[in-house]
Amino acid sequence: MFSEFAFKIFDQSIETYHVKDDVNQSFSNPFPKDEIAHLLYRKNWIDTVQWHYEDIIRDPNIDPVAALTLKRKIDASNQDRTDLVEYIDSYFLNKYQSAQTKSDATINTESPAWAIDRLSILALKIYHMREEAVRNDAEPSHLEKCQQKLDILQEQKEDLSSAIDQLLYDIEEGNKYMKVYKQMKMYNDDELNPVLRGLK
Repeated sequence: MFSEFAFKIFDQSIETYHVKDDVNQSFSNPFPKDEIAHLLYRKNWIDTVQWHYEDIIRDPNIDPVAALTLKRKIDASNQDRTDLVEYIDSYFLNKYQSAQTKSDATINTESPAWAIDRLSILALKIYHMREEAVRNDAEPSHLEKCQQKLDILQEQKEDLSSAIDQLLYDIEEGNKYMKVYKQMKMYNDDELNPVLRGLK
């Protein structure tokens, strides 16, 4: 199943990041560029670094200048994330281009890659909630609450994985069809963001 394949790659990315646990560490992709695994690994690495950016920027004592610099990094990371989702959808569009769409086929509320994006974030939630559920310095009540949350996240993983695999099956069988819209983000565009346009 594709969801299981993707989740293993996400776990590999997360585990590798946490060896150094440093947002400034260098990135190296272990998968060949022409494989979908390459895109999945890169996608999760972006998510993992951004997860920790979000932790850092919430420090109430962060220097305002450093916070602004970090906000710019988060903006750039969001754009990279969106780009990777579109690359992953392009992979699926190519893979299923010869699928015979049935006359009563329907479109999904989200593309396969955006569902996989949610699976990548879920992998991070599970990793960090598992950490919290076994912390040596935490109260038993904290550990219990986190274990309960971890159980829910694991259930969510099963449901989301099943939904992703079903969607891909339905596309392959012609029961659903893909229609991908490029993300039309306006705040990064010099022409569409009035603040940036005013600086020109």
